[in-house]
Amino acid sequence: MIRTATPADVPVIHQLIRDLAEYEKALDEARATPEQLHEALFGPHPAAYAHIAETDTGEVAGFALWFLNFSTWRGVHGIYLEDLYVRPDLRGGGHGKALLTELARLCVERGYERLEWSVLDWNEPSIAFYKSLGARPQDEWTVYRLTDEALRELGSGA
Repeated sequence: MIRTATPADVPVIHQLIRDLAEYEKALDEARATPEQLHEALFGPHPAAYAHIAETDTGEVAGFALWFLNFSTWRGVHGIYLEDLYVRPDLRGGGHGKALLTELARLCVERGYERLEWSVLDWNEPSIAFYKSLGARPQDEWTVYRLTDEALRELGSGA
């Protein structure tokens, strides 16, 4: 049901990312191209990794895209889950749990001590699902982000 993504999966991963962005009401922000995804996942220096969830008939049900982070407090890597998405018509079939189980297995196998991700505060079905697995919100932390003009301005030394 869960397998490591291959270069042949890039088009479907790209489409699933766009589907996720549409679900999150931010399709205009999903600017990654298939070429960028291929380079990030399968180039000479991969920056990210992906797993695919398939149905019993081999249909792609969803994906998880992740990368390594590092905890200075724990002194070891962890996994940051950038995207987890299961097609709406295939939800409830265990694909999301299977993807998270595989990432947790990788953490345990490799000695990583954290599996982390973000979820939109309005996404109650996902929040309930994550809590059912034992995940807990880190509500004492607030995520900050620099993008677009603010990032360019700061990066230019202005």
